Amino acid sequence: MTTERIVGIGAGARELPSDGTPGGLATEDMVLNIGPQHPSTHGVLRLKLTLDGERISGAEPIVGYMHRGAEKLFEARDFRQIIVLANRHDWLSAFSSELGVVLAVERMLGMEVPERATWVRTLLAELNRVLNHLMFLGSYPLEVGAITPIFYAFREREALQAVMEEVSGGRMHYMFNRVGGLKEELPAGWTGRARQAVTDVRARMSDIGDLIMGNEIFRARTRGVGVLTRDQILQYGVSGPIARASGVDFDLRRDEPYLAYGELDVPVVTRTEGDCLARFECLLDQVYASLDLADACLDRLAELPPGPINQRLPKVLKVPEGHTYAWTENPLGLNGYYLVSRGEKTPWRLKLRSASYNNIQVLAEMLPGTLVADMVAILGSMFFVVGDIDK
Repeated sequence: MTTERIVGIGAGARELPSDGTPGGLATEDMVLNIGPQHPSTHGVLRLKLTLDGERISGAEPIVGYMHRGAEKLFEARDFRQIIVLANRHDWLSAFSSELGVVLAVERMLGMEVPERATWVRTLLAELNRVLNHLMFLGSYPLEVGAITPIFYAFREREALQAVMEEVSGGRMHYMFNRVGGLKEELPAGWTGRARQAVTDVRARMSDIGDLIMGNEIFRARTRGVGVLTRDQILQYGVSGPIARASGVDFDLRRDEPYLAYGELDVPVVTRTEGDCLARFECLLDQVYASLDLADACLDRLAELPPGPINQRLPKVLKVPEGHTYAWTENPLGLNGYYLVSRGEKTPWRLKLRSASYNNIQVLAEMLPGTLVADMVAILGSMFFVVGDIDK
């Protein structure tokens, strides 16, 4: 006889009499619920774990606790207003999330964006990528017991947040993209301050890298733990740094360029081990790559002549009837935007394909066979935002 006990955290197993066999013992599976907790933690994701002692025998990610119906709300907002919804599902990558929507709308309109706007968008997308990665580079060591890196990470984030806030007025939800370009011209002297921030962050990144990569406890907790194979990546549609840490050499910025990436030499950081350590290393190296791309964008902007940064739009913006699919290489992976229009001022349908949703589904295959103690290290290395899962 096999029974199942559902518990919170901390219950032990007990012996049960078998069905009619004197002195026999029955096995009991313990089901452990991890989460849901608070939106600012991984806790709004609920993991239903089936345990055999201290080893996980089954895992089921249960999502939806934070669902806000963004896709339905798109249908009741016009093409200017949907940007405010699009930049909130992944609150660590707001600028990048805005991009996919405006690119899809511009493609439907057949609209040509001014060159300066294209280069500024590329620059801000890379700065936003660094901000996203710094958060995980600081918070992941915190989850496995290393406190100091989060302070270094936030020091570097503040340097970049200052220039992002100056140009857009926002610290998290920038709302700086517009259909046809950007909200407004760059402040006087802003490019110089942005270049200095990039230089400062690059110079100090070794404080994080040296502190973590040389720590034998961190390496022991992450090397060989949570291995994700290339086949699993392809089966589940996992993307971004997680996929590249398992040897999947794919990056939209290089392989299907958008914005100004076709004119840049985009380095794609990969590893082959596919474990927690490889995912952290990919994230760390990607910061340096993005800082180099930001410098290249600043160099190009310095060469461009003065010109407009957006297109003039009609008072009521209507998109021609039809459909299109735009996708971007967001910091956490591939984001897709399937836009359907019936010629009105609001989308008939806008379907989001978010990176975090696919990335988290593979946990059902990754976690079985691992120890409960390693579950937190694996979960933290998947680099997801709960709002990006639930939309």
